[in-house]
Amino acid sequence: MTTTRREALGALLGAGASVASAANSRAGAQPAATGCARDWSALRWTAGIEGQRKADLGDGTFLNPIVGGDHPDPSILRVGSDYFLTFSSFDAYPGLPLWRSTDLVSWRPVGPTLSKPVGSVWAPELVHHAGRFHNYFHARTPEYRSLFVISAERIEGPWSDPVDLKLHAHIDPGHAVGEDGRRYLFLSGGDRVRLTEDGLATDGPVEHVYDPWRYPETWDVETFAPEGPKVLKHGEWFYLILAVGGTAGPPTGHMVIVARSKSIHGPWENAPNNPIVRTIAASEKWWSRGHATAIEAPDGSWWLVYHGYENGFWTLGRQTLLDPAHWTKDGWLVADGGDLSRPLRKPRVEGSVAQEHGAPLSDDFATRGLRPQWSFYDPAPDEFQRLRHEPGALIVAAKGTQPADASPLTFIAGDLAYQLEVEVDVRGDAQAGVLLFYNRRLYCGLGFDAQRFTMHRYGLPRSRAKPAGAARRLWLRVTNQRHIVTFHHSVDGKTWTKFDVQMETSGYHHNVAGDFLSLRPAIFVTGKGEASFAGLKYRALQGA
Repeated sequence: MTTTRREALGALLGAGASVASAANSRAGAQPAATGCARDWSALRWTAGIEGQRKADLGDGTFLNPIVGGDHPDPSILRVGSDYFLTFSSFDAYPGLPLWRSTDLVSWRPVGPTLSKPVGSVWAPELVHHAGRFHNYFHARTPEYRSLFVISAERIEGPWSDPVDLKLHAHIDPGHAVGEDGRRYLFLSGGDRVRLTEDGLATDGPVEHVYDPWRYPETWDVETFAPEGPKVLKHGEWFYLILAVGGTAGPPTGHMVIVARSKSIHGPWENAPNNPIVRTIAASEKWWSRGHATAIEAPDGSWWLVYHGYENGFWTLGRQTLLDPAHWTKDGWLVADGGDLSRPLRKPRVEGSVAQEHGAPLSDDFATRGLRPQWSFYDPAPDEFQRLRHEPGALIVAAKGTQPADASPLTFIAGDLAYQLEVEVDVRGDAQAGVLLFYNRRLYCGLGFDAQRFTMHRYGLPRSRAKPAGAARRLWLRVTNQRHIVTFHHSVDGKTWTKFDVQMETSGYHHNVAGDFLSLRPAIFVTGKGEASFAGLKYRALQGA
């Protein structure tokens, strides 16, 4: 970090990195932290693997997000001195990724925990109880929806196949153990159901146990939508933390509220400082903040882990944020991080060493199987049969006629600007290429077959003849420069020719096309035949 940058960060920290935002939020006033709104655009995260941004600034502070890119609905679990996170994976398989940290700030992927497709996967709840790990989640297809659970003896797995809990009317399970020692799932809408002792089935009817706190009608929100319940026992109280206001929509919609009770059976008392987290204005750095879990660090400090959209970058999806918190003398939880636009002090972890963050997104395809970053979009049960390996190459069999029905292979990018290159060799009557893929209705990219280039824009194709010298084997490059997308091709991987159409993709997101996803780099193969992919290189464009 340069001296100038250190001075800038120090000045921001000196302005008050710990802001009790709850009172301001409840009053609907602009919190003090948003006075830095004109400053946050000049801040830069530190560069990690392949230049990817990481939160740890190397001086005892961090700058959100702690996990960049589309990592929504975080569920965090502490096991000894280790922390584990999992997130919604929606239509991507393998799903329910697991990440590990020793300091709450730097994270490394462990691997996926869900391999068997059960639909679009939402809002997991990672649990350790009676010596066994469970992960509860909602999944849906157009024909069926329910809550499911997977379990494992070790958190690294192997994890079981999903078990259907046959709860069809709810989302967002939150596990709890009452003063009676029995297990419960709290559900969306203020409902609850008791579980069997092993946690693998329900044990009684769904009950309505809580009427969530309501915000003023004058606030701009998406919808009421009580969801994401998390239950915490602290002192003599059970605390129920949940989100209201809708996950997307207006930037000021999503928020975190709290209630408490001395019994798991209620009655529940709403916090006087609700909401404890809320985006007050669209000028703030982070939008639609909510879906929080409270966690205690080994030093006794308390933290909230939740998600939010980055100002101007709906396309990156909901990113994982870390917010310092404290308990008041009368037993209420208060968030201290303000609008999270500024660096904050890291948790103190005795004896810890600096932890590497993230994982490489480049792939030399030297080993069989997919590396952890890859996932299929909306795969069929036999999707992996489309894949095979040759030395240094991934061979993908064609599927569908357009990327929309081709189940592209995607990965999550958390950088504001980045570049991707890959060597592609099409075989038979196949078309293959690279994409920035949101969902089957909205994507852009460049593909080619034996005779033609096909540009994909807004999810629509437009073809033209390939230039002279462009054969079945080409190198493709896609550059995403803060929503400005440029494609290049090369016949030798050294000299590049720019495609004459550039694209602007800031509108490729949920508020346009639904599905709560993110714009992801992807490779695809359609038609009949197959394609070879080799030497995929990813790099973040820092300072862009």
